[in-house]
Amino acid sequence: MAEIDPWGSLQIEDYTKLFEEFGISPFKELLPHIKNPHRYMRRGIIFGHRSYEEVVSAMKNKRPFSAMSGFMPSGHAHLGHKMVLDELIWHQEQGASIFLGIADCEAHAVRNIPWKECHRIAVDEYITSAIALGLKTEKSHIYFQSKSNSVKDLAFELGCRVNLSELSAIYGFTGETSISHMLSAITQSADILHPQLSEHGGPRPVIIPVGADQDPHIRLTRGLASKMRMFTIEIREERSGKRYISVRGKTAPKEALREVAERTERELQTRTRLFEGHVDIQTLEMERVIEITREIELAHNGYAFIPPAATYHRFMSGLQGGKMSSSTPESLISLTEPPEDAAKKVKQAKTGGRVSLKEQQRDGGDPERCMIYELLLFHLTEDDRELEEIYRACKDGKLVCGQCKREAAEKIQEFLREHQKKMEEARDELEEYNRLLA
Repeated sequence: MAEIDPWGSLQIEDYTKLFEEFGISPFKELLPHIKNPHRYMRRGIIFGHRSYEEVVSAMKNKRPFSAMSGFMPSGHAHLGHKMVLDELIWHQEQGASIFLGIADCEAHAVRNIPWKECHRIAVDEYITSAIALGLKTEKSHIYFQSKSNSVKDLAFELGCRVNLSELSAIYGFTGETSISHMLSAITQSADILHPQLSEHGGPRPVIIPVGADQDPHIRLTRGLASKMRMFTIEIREERSGKRYISVRGKTAPKEALREVAERTERELQTRTRLFEGHVDIQTLEMERVIEITREIELAHNGYAFIPPAATYHRFMSGLQGGKMSSSTPESLISLTEPPEDAAKKVKQAKTGGRVSLKEQQRDGGDPERCMIYELLLFHLTEDDRELEEIYRACKDGKLVCGQCKREAAEKIQEFLREHQKKMEEARDELEEYNRLLA
């Protein structure tokens, strides 16, 4: 099985392999059930998910749900980060409460960035950009790992349920890996699960939009969410073939199991049998049993976490091809760089054009290999019909690279000018975060 390193420079060539190797489900199957899907969903940029059905159900039925992501303040916010912010903002528009974590503990442990610099980058780049892109702070919980006692306390509790062998299997940690680096992985799990703490309204579906390189964090956290539960619930079968639900108490006290037996028998009008360590319930109403056991678990000071959902989006390529990387400035466009500089990068970007104009007009271009088309696909064109026209004109040889670059350069300049203007306006909302860090 392939190994995914969330701190490395992985570039995934075949996303379909992730369905088989890591159990990620194709996203396109859910698309018909989503009202007004984001362009990343419509265009296949979001290609996979884990348990997103629960989020779709919450949106459809107006039930509480949250969306969460974290940003490691190690450099400039760029278009790759904008993708995640776009997804958070879209979910906020669908009714999600937003949790935006600043992973300053991770930046300090993994990148060795001084605390003060972590905090400056976080405020000046990430938080300001989030507000400028449309995040409503009054409906969001923006926090720093190092300043959140609830996240740190939960990380300690989660640390009791995972060992070094498990972390090494997931992340490839070795004897050279620092303890703080390992702790930062557990802290990320706490980030993901803490929107479900009672102080934030209790258990609910939480969606984490990520690139595929972050799947190790999702798998670890989903596993920890299950480990923290008091009960295991499964469907079993009698010798006669009749099926029933068995609720097993992993860490649940005896009185909690007794309550499960009494409540399910009374509320579901069914027969139950209480044994030492488990309850057998003659029903297949799984959703109601899960709801009842969750309420009982919370009443007995448990967490009753719901395993977090995730969506997986394709990586943006670098402007020169290959992977977009913060260590290669010419490969990316940051949200704070001068618009004129960004336009120059676009004009120098790799395209899918032919060697000569004559060949381009005769054979057409290859938009699938063009960084300019990718910019339009991901960020610069909201209208699907306009994008289709550009694609077809390129394939037919009617659109030449020079013209396409000029138009894309104008679009990126316009976007950055407007975005940076909004960033200046957003600075009025930053006082509370600067005060938090004082």
